[in-house]
Amino acid sequence: MEGYKIRIGRYGENLAAQFLARNGVEIIDRNFYTRYGEIDLIARLGDEILFVEVKTRTGNDFGYPEEAVDSQKIKHLVKAIEIYLDNKRLSAFWRLDAISVEINTSRKTAKIRWFKNLTSF
Repeated sequence: MEGYKIRIGRYGENLAAQFLARNGVEIIDRNFYTRYGEIDLIARLGDEILFVEVKTRTGNDFGYPEEAVDSQKIKHLVKAIEIYLDNKRLSAFWRLDAISVEINTSRKTAKIRWFKNLTSF
């Protein structure tokens, strides 16, 4: 049986995928695992491939979801992206984005924020 944190994470990923689809983004792959970590969502927007890290929280006890995507996490994700591109034999423009999902369980609502191009700063 899945734990609470895993269920919340999957729910957040599903909300993020729906959010991206509403914004014209096509999801092409999900949950790609490497020794450097998992890429949650892989998507296409025009001629660009988006690699999306989704962070979901039900409270701010541990900070905002996007704060968990630090420089070390970004380095690991870039290595995972390189493995994905090599495995799929893709040569395309790509970027790393993050989606923050804050779930209010009492109100049954979610606040979603999209942080684009994390490797540019």
